[in-house]
Amino acid sequence: MTLTPAPEPVVPRPGPAAPPAAVGPDAGAAPVLPRAVCEAALTALLLFLIVTAVRWLVGPDPGSAAARPAVLGCVVGTLLALLMLSPPGRCSGGHLNPAVTLALWRLGVFPGREVVPYAVAQLAGSVSGVWCAGLVWGPAAGRPPVRHASVRADPGWGDAAVLAAEAGVLVGSTLMLAVLLASPGGRRVLPYAVGLTTALVIGVLGPLSGGSANPARQFGPALLAGDTGRLWVYVLGPAVGAVVGAWCAGRIGLRRPSSR
Repeated sequence: MTLTPAPEPVVPRPGPAAPPAAVGPDAGAAPVLPRAVCEAALTALLLFLIVTAVRWLVGPDPGSAAARPAVLGCVVGTLLALLMLSPPGRCSGGHLNPAVTLALWRLGVFPGREVVPYAVAQLAGSVSGVWCAGLVWGPAAGRPPVRHASVRADPGWGDAAVLAAEAGVLVGSTLMLAVLLASPGGRRVLPYAVGLTTALVIGVLGPLSGGSANPARQFGPALLAGDTGRLWVYVLGPAVGAVVGAWCAGRIGLRRPSSR
């Protein structure tokens, strides 16, 4: 999961402007196309590096199997924070997650008309990043156990359980966003909070539900691995969680009227 919103705070209040590392440009001040291109490129880079990390964690002579989720969580969390703080991340807002884009819209800090362009860019970036990783690492990237880094739930977890876990993560993440976006101080730590949350989700839920919490994280890997049976769960769960989380934020006064 990743993100960075538009520059207005959720609850208007006086204070210094938020730093560009935490907040993207005003949606009305920059065309959507270059920002969507940045989202596609950042998502592609993220997925390329995730496949690379998985390939070496579970490939020949891997480390301890019990440590893999924790190590992968730390790697992905760090990557997300760095990508959000990068110049392209500052340009686009560094969402890298269609569910986060949806959440930011429902929180009233991102224009609704740009949700679809961002989501399309993120999903396209996911596919291209995984494809590029396959080119670099060859057949090993597509064969078990790597499978293009496609996540899978524990066999004991049914569709409903995975859906609930994916949605629950986004409910909590959306509420975290709403709280942090309410003050300039919160915005400054936003990339680091996102990175830490992502690391925890992967480390804890990775061996159970898969710990995706990001439709783009699973979209490209599942398509290229032919592992699409539960793809709908990993797409629908975060989207539902984003909407529910924004609704909860509205109930406690942390949501602005949604931008169009």
